[in-house]
Amino acid sequence: MIGVLINLVIILIVIGVVWWAITALLPLVPLPAPIAQIVNVLLVVILALVVVFYVLVPLLHSLGAHSTF
Repeated sequence: MIGVLINLVIILIVIGVVWWAITALLPLVPLPAPIAQIVNVLLVVILALVVVFYVLVPLLHSLGAHSTF
């Protein structure tokens, strides 16, 4: 259980650094406002999927809740 928690903390730190880098570099790309908003929404959706599959599923699996993933 401790190994799973350490892995989760490391994954969340990496995801946070990647999110920070993308949000810091995205305004440097000249995009129209609607396209920039669409890209931002897509990034949020992708980040949410990564968190679900790399954080919540292993945590639930280690707690005994078996899923189909």
